[in-house]
Amino acid sequence: MKTNFTIIFFAAALLAVSCKKSFLDNPSETGPTTENYYTNAAQVNGATGLLYNSVWNDWSDKAFISVGDVLGGTVTGVQGNAQYNSFYNFNIQSTDGLVMDTWKSCYKAAGQASVLIHTFEDKKATVSDPAFLDVGIAEAKFIRGFAYFYIGRAFGDAPIVDNPVNLTKAGTPQTPKYLQKDVLRFAIEDLKFAEENLPEIAAQDGRVTRYSAKGMLAKVYLYLKDYENAKLKAKEVMDYATSTNRIGLNPDYQGMFTSSDIANKNNKEMLFSLRWLASMGWNGGNRYMLYVGPQPLLKPKPTGGNGYSAVVPSFDMLNAATGYAIGDLRRGWSVMQQGFHKADWVNENFPNGFTYDTTGATSDFKIQTGTRSNIQKYVVGANRSSELVTPDSHTSMSTYILRYADVLLIYAESVLAGGGATSDASALSAFNAVHNRGGLVSLTSITLDNILHERKVEFAFEGDYWFDIQRQGFAKAQQMIAAQERGTVGGNGQLTSFKAALTSAKQLFLPVPQPETVINPLLLEPAVAYYK
Repeated sequence: MKTNFTIIFFAAALLAVSCKKSFLDNPSETGPTTENYYTNAAQVNGATGLLYNSVWNDWSDKAFISVGDVLGGTVTGVQGNAQYNSFYNFNIQSTDGLVMDTWKSCYKAAGQASVLIHTFEDKKATVSDPAFLDVGIAEAKFIRGFAYFYIGRAFGDAPIVDNPVNLTKAGTPQTPKYLQKDVLRFAIEDLKFAEENLPEIAAQDGRVTRYSAKGMLAKVYLYLKDYENAKLKAKEVMDYATSTNRIGLNPDYQGMFTSSDIANKNNKEMLFSLRWLASMGWNGGNRYMLYVGPQPLLKPKPTGGNGYSAVVPSFDMLNAATGYAIGDLRRGWSVMQQGFHKADWVNENFPNGFTYDTTGATSDFKIQTGTRSNIQKYVVGANRSSELVTPDSHTSMSTYILRYADVLLIYAESVLAGGGATSDASALSAFNAVHNRGGLVSLTSITLDNILHERKVEFAFEGDYWFDIQRQGFAKAQQMIAAQERGTVGGNGQLTSFKAALTSAKQLFLPVPQPETVINPLLLEPAVAYYK
């Protein structure tokens, strides 16, 4: 039987996971059932732990960077590479595989979270103290809330399914698209429940907390231009950070993205991340480095597959006027260019550490990408004794979804509230905390363009900048995209300029994947209201 669309769920097959190390370690071989399982917090944690990992595989593989950064212009796809090219030039079709990967992962995560929510709610009637189940429900609702927030931003109008099990029942009507505002309201309701029921301090490193939910709510409210609520929620996180020091900016920005050791994997800036294990390989390791890293670094010899440099920093990012300003330390922390050196990135090619060479002085290790640069974020180097990097370049680096720096910039923008400029002390303090960490001097007044630029350089290559452009509306987005240089240089060093163009407001959102509209033609119809 075909369901309305590809939500993959398996209540009985969710695996129990040990809590002794990582909440992703040591999956059980026995599938639990509602009757004999979920009787304690460890079992509930085992089930919710999977929501941070493999359900996001398809999206994190290539769609993550394509939607957030290729569309956003912070990276340039290799021209002629069919997997990225449609995002590079805004010619995205409903048949595009990365569109399907985005849809599939988001609905897979939301669907599995929904199954757990209903399973835990049913289980509450059979235990004497259901508090641990309420925490499990809150954690699943956080993940589902984020999934629908992403769906609403990526696709606009979209289906909402509270209980995917109902889709398997005979006679169930097909699911329509619902209005984007209702998709985002659904996300907010889930995140509010998470805010009220998640603990202040996570029982295990890496799990979401009450303040993760507050921060994510602030981000949703900002997207909706609900500045008062965005400011309120961001301020609650900021006040907690000030009073406890459990949350804050990480002084080691570069380390957050070039090492997956415990100090960086669980640093205080991380409010929500996807959690990967290199040992899980293609089933749950982080393979971002495989696509963005330079080949000589990742292969024992400078030949073969790993280190594809499939997407590289755009000239728009490398230009001091539009990207990393002169003196911005984040360029050296986020990008590899000529002369970049990491002493601890050692392999047989680079016994004294890795040096990025575009000159061909050592001909075997010449690196000439389209912008003579590579992304540094999420690259943890060659196989080293201190960290596991698999032969096919999987790592345990977490994928940052929400950082405290985001909360600070959300607060600053919420105080600005659509105005021309602000010199409000609290907004400047929040903005300059992020700005100063990058080695830049404080500003005494900030505009929306200042904030958007700060977000661009702070979160480049983290799969998010497109949504900062998109939420400005079509006219402003069209202007921002038209100003970007997305071209590359050839072997002769000559620039082949390329300026992408937004020609329709429809291009602000991804199309519904064609396989889904074939199964459910209602998805081709105008959206309807979910909330009556």
